[in-house]
Amino acid sequence: MIKYRKQNLNIWSLLSFIFIALVIMPNINIFISIFQKPNENWFHIKEYMLKGYILNSMTLVIFTGLFTVIIGVSLAWIISVYEFPMRSFFKWGLILPLSIPSYIGAYTYNGILNYTGIVQTFLRNSFNMQINQKYFDIMSIKGAVFIFTVSLFPYVYIITRSFLEKQSAALIENARVLGRNLIDIFLLIVMPISRGAIIGGASLVILEVLNDYGVVQYFGIPTFSTAIFKTWFGMGDTDSAIRLSGVLMLIVIIILASEKFLRGNKKFSYTTTKIRPISRIKLDGFKSNLLFGYCFFIFSIGFLIPTIQLIYWSVLTYKKILNIEFLNLIFNSFSVAAISASLVVIMAVVIANYCRINENFISKLYSKATLIGYSIPAAVIAISVIMFFIKIDNNFYWIYKIIDSDSKKMLLSTSLVMLIFAYIIRFLAVGYNSIDSGFEKIGKKFFEASRMLGMSVTQTFFKVDLKMIKPAVLSAFLLVFVDVLKELSLTLILRPFNFNTLPTKVFEYANDEMIPESSIPSLVIIIISFVSIYLFYKIGDKESV
Repeated sequence: MIKYRKQNLNIWSLLSFIFIALVIMPNINIFISIFQKPNENWFHIKEYMLKGYILNSMTLVIFTGLFTVIIGVSLAWIISVYEFPMRSFFKWGLILPLSIPSYIGAYTYNGILNYTGIVQTFLRNSFNMQINQKYFDIMSIKGAVFIFTVSLFPYVYIITRSFLEKQSAALIENARVLGRNLIDIFLLIVMPISRGAIIGGASLVILEVLNDYGVVQYFGIPTFSTAIFKTWFGMGDTDSAIRLSGVLMLIVIIILASEKFLRGNKKFSYTTTKIRPISRIKLDGFKSNLLFGYCFFIFSIGFLIPTIQLIYWSVLTYKKILNIEFLNLIFNSFSVAAISASLVVIMAVVIANYCRINENFISKLYSKATLIGYSIPAAVIAISVIMFFIKIDNNFYWIYKIIDSDSKKMLLSTSLVMLIFAYIIRFLAVGYNSIDSGFEKIGKKFFEASRMLGMSVTQTFFKVDLKMIKPAVLSAFLLVFVDVLKELSLTLILRPFNFNTLPTKVFEYANDEMIPESSIPSLVIIIISFVSIYLFYKIGDKESV
């Protein structure tokens, strides 16, 4: 390695080590606590409840994963290969279901389908039809699978479509010359080479399902997330909640290991750099209408129908909701999201810059460590962070007393600092991946030229690198900002007393059976997410030009 790369890296190395340590340390407490002696509650949970938690969680994971793959891959193939009416809109419009958090989708669809909802009311008033309620009962595992599928399929769609758009037209053309139709080509060629992208998207879906609390709690489905909440807050049993967290972490580790196995070691590359992108096939008539109808149907159930229903409810309830308290909700949500996103971006930039300069074992370890938070469900992170901050407060209480003789003992563990810290752990991977991709695109040529001209690593970063990765930094900020704005599980557990955000208010309204009143805070979340997704899409388009 060239010597100048090792110079003036001390500050970047130190900061990277500190940031990674902060991400890892709280989660170590979970592993240590698992080996302590269990109490009576744990034996009861293990004998009578644990099997149900595992079965329900795995049912949601398996069926949601299967359906999101079917929908996401089929849409990615259609958008990449065919030309039909409104294709350019659907290309980014099919991402929009991500702007509606799963818990908001659950509340909305239950409001649409229940006895007083628009569907049953219309059938009774227009056709005098009284239909058995079981046909409209969405509050079940089947309903949860539906909600997760229509909310999360864009993860598979985005990653698979991005992969397919970079493939060579020669693959399809050669197969067609050999007599294969497009269905055969899709099944025998496209699916095998897209395996890594498909599994990557499905893994994100599975992690989101395991992370969810809002949907399963509202639908009354016992899963690990609801069990951890119930054990911690309902029973006041910290030890059993930690053990449940440990079991859930073990399941996540097994899933991530399975992902690596399913991806396999096969890699596909081209023997020439002259790659001609896939040429889209123009359709008309029945086939064109069929593809348009399919895309519009998925877009409607994932985004259009819930949004229209929320707008209708907001017209009915806005006079009751729009007040000073609502402005405080918006301020709380925006402030914690902006602070968290800014801190995540700073940490991600430092770690990503250190890792790309130092291509060694430590840098690879740091890169993997950034993924820990996103791989661990929010309920587990919440418990580990609470334990971590309680230890800090206990150990540093004497310092608090020196600064303020009237200081309370649990200072940090009852403040916003703990909540923002948890957000950073949870979403560091989101910011890191975006910024790391930005560094990959600019390469090291300009960095090495600047270093050879005598600039330090820090000077090079601010004068050269930062200007070139601005789109990646903005994308990282937008993605983390939206994720924090939508986050429910962490906020419910770790928020200070009387501190509400838009998601927690939506949750409270839903729990109080005030679904229409939840529409306006839900719409604010959706609008901000919509704008951010659109900006992210535009930034991606500019970078690809």
